[in-house]
Amino acid sequence: MKKLTLIATAVMGLLSTSVMAQSTVTLYGLVDAGYNHVSGLRNGSFNGLASGIMEGSRFGLRGTEDIGGGYKAIFTLENRLELDTGSVTNRPNSGTQVPDRIGTSVNDNLPVGLRGTPLALGTITAINTAIGTNAFGVNLSGNLFDRQAFAGLVTPFGAFTLGRQYTPGYLVSAAFDASQTQSSLAAGQVASLPAAFDIRLSNTVQYGIQTSGVTATLMYGAGEVPGTSSAGRFMGAMAMYKGDGFSVGFGHNAKWNEFGQKSLTNNVLGANVTIGPGALYGMYATIRDDNPSGLSPFFVTAGPVFQSAYNAAFRQDAKLMHIGYRLTSGVHTIVTAFNRLDDKRAVNADTDSYGVTYTYALSKRTNLNAVLTRFNNKGAGQVAPGGNGFLGGVTASAGADSTNVAFGIRHTF
Repeated sequence: MKKLTLIATAVMGLLSTSVMAQSTVTLYGLVDAGYNHVSGLRNGSFNGLASGIMEGSRFGLRGTEDIGGGYKAIFTLENRLELDTGSVTNRPNSGTQVPDRIGTSVNDNLPVGLRGTPLALGTITAINTAIGTNAFGVNLSGNLFDRQAFAGLVTPFGAFTLGRQYTPGYLVSAAFDASQTQSSLAAGQVASLPAAFDIRLSNTVQYGIQTSGVTATLMYGAGEVPGTSSAGRFMGAMAMYKGDGFSVGFGHNAKWNEFGQKSLTNNVLGANVTIGPGALYGMYATIRDDNPSGLSPFFVTAGPVFQSAYNAAFRQDAKLMHIGYRLTSGVHTIVTAFNRLDDKRAVNADTDSYGVTYTYALSKRTNLNAVLTRFNNKGAGQVAPGGNGFLGGVTASAGADSTNVAFGIRHTF
């Protein structure tokens, strides 16, 4: 069974100490699909086939060439695949529905004379539709290698890679999630709309080292906006230490929006420790975004008044907490966890989730999975459970809860 850990990401390929006698290219992948039930949606419950219940389906190419003297050239090209449709994109079960709090918050942040007027309400509806259609989904642009696409050089003093890669803060959150980001029970599911983490970013350069139990990376992302070096920029770093029966790690992500303003920023602290036959996981993350990225294209005709109101509505200030226990015994793997998104804004969009997943290994590469997760939304919270390969979207209304029941099969190759 494939495990998503820090070492199983791009860093693994970069920092391997094995020596290759010649260049090699490996085709690899994962297919995951099954039955998915989600309650509490606007049109009732969703019952159907889903791709990526435990992990997102994908295939990829990974290459390594030993060029001598302790140096290796490497590359990875990894594609996203929707097993149920054959597409490379997907949308939430709630479709293009925008959280209720967005419209309310936008209206409240408009000038007094404009609030609640037909013009304001009509404009909000039109912009919400545009945002829901063009921003709520996975890989809506249809990029072939949306998951990873990078090349690099492994040297005796570290590894250098460039392209589309996982961010340092996300790698730490994945390493210390008992679910290993799999299924609707993963910690990040309660903080998925708007996204609390930049999972992968394009146009990045990364340096990584691994030695004596320490794995660390430093990443810089270029915004590539003509005339300015700060617009769209990203900086991140992480360090993780693996000891005897325990691990600890810390990661930091910081992004600037298209105007060069400080945008989504994360600090992630995590640890795990062997207790009994399994391991106890804990994670704490801060989420702050005072200047949301990517909204400007929706205000070409609406103007700066609506842009300012939407920026306020999409701001984030929250804490994400996770505690979970993972037990593997023979062919059985059981994970139970509790997650909390504590929203510090006035809208107070809090969400808790808890549940259990069970995996039965039919072989080293094929397993059966069962998922039961409950989402409790409080205040303006409105998150619906998704899967590792897709967003859950939103429930019928603010404060409405949701339950996810899923059964699937996963095979790696």
